[in-house]
Amino acid sequence: MKPGRHPRAPSSLWTWVGLRMSGLAVGAVSCVALGMWLHFQLKDERILSALPPQVQQEVRRLVADPHLDEARLWALFQANYAIENFLPGLRNPDWFTLLALLVTSVPFIFVFGFMMSRPLSRQFSSVAKAARQVAEGDFSARAAVSPHAPQELAGLADDFNEMSSRLEQYEREIRDSSAMLAHELRTPLNAAMGRIQGMVDDVFPHSNDQLLLVHRQLEQINRIVGDLHLLSMARAGALSLEEERFALADLVLERIQWVELELQAAGVACQLDLDAGIEVQADRLRMGQVVTIVVDNLLRYASSGGVMDVSLRQEGTRVTLIVGDRGPGVDEADLPRVQDRFWRADRSRARHSGGSGLGLSIAGAICAAHGGVLTVRNRTGGGLEVVVSINREMSR
Repeated sequence: MKPGRHPRAPSSLWTWVGLRMSGLAVGAVSCVALGMWLHFQLKDERILSALPPQVQQEVRRLVADPHLDEARLWALFQANYAIENFLPGLRNPDWFTLLALLVTSVPFIFVFGFMMSRPLSRQFSSVAKAARQVAEGDFSARAAVSPHAPQELAGLADDFNEMSSRLEQYEREIRDSSAMLAHELRTPLNAAMGRIQGMVDDVFPHSNDQLLLVHRQLEQINRIVGDLHLLSMARAGALSLEEERFALADLVLERIQWVELELQAAGVACQLDLDAGIEVQADRLRMGQVVTIVVDNLLRYASSGGVMDVSLRQEGTRVTLIVGDRGPGVDEADLPRVQDRFWRADRSRARHSGGSGLGLSIAGAICAAHGGVLTVRNRTGGGLEVVVSINREMSR
């Protein structure tokens, strides 16, 4: 379930349908009953209007209280009313009036039933149309959410749109990352091979220093492969987590201290607003990796902002860590892509150092493995902030 989304009652759709169909049935029966009442009223008025005024008054008085003179009332009925009106069974003409009302109400029942079912039909049609587009390979398809559809169907459309959005992201990553992966691996591999070839050709001396340079390039390749393996494991739901209880503020302070010299060298002032009493049940090493990636992202792309705001707060059962800068930010159109593998904001955020472009993808995958979510958004007044939101207790 998407974090923050409330579970929907399984019976909400049938409740919605049942209430509207029941309302339609009650409305139809009420209209037929009202029609019969009007029929009897008009019929009586028509008969009474043809009687002399004195007889009219007498009939009305006796009808209002039949026990005053039942014999006289029956005599007036026999003299002025048709005998068919008092016959039992289908020979009574009132049955034909009832049949006419029923036949007349059927088209209205169909029309109003169709109007009531339109939100259902429109929502199902929207999801079906988008599903056909996705089946044909168009992962950008989205189902429109009908404003009058029941909550369960609106939730279905939201879940479908979230699914197609992720499929679009995965398809884009697969398409774009092949070339990027080749580039990221080829660069250190070519450097290592060139260094070794130079040693073979006696261009470089056969020394430990030269081997150390080769080793560094191979370490970079190994790091990229390890990061890709972590992403694959996380997306497959197979990322191993070692849970323990710890104070998240202590972990944040620890990781910031690791890069304290880099922050000072970049001229970045760190402003902390941490609730020291917040404890979480999570994988401390993995969450530390998330903090390091987020802080490193700030150093790598936004050191010109001059400030790093870090806040930690608890909202119900969830804990939220926000790391923000005052750098150049990211174009709104690029925000959905910042967690794509190998994506770099070269055009919108000054790149001061290297990096594989996998950092935020890994951080997001670790958050998801903890039942949380990582969000990147532009700050009001300029800059970017990364929001890490996880549950205090991991779901088992």
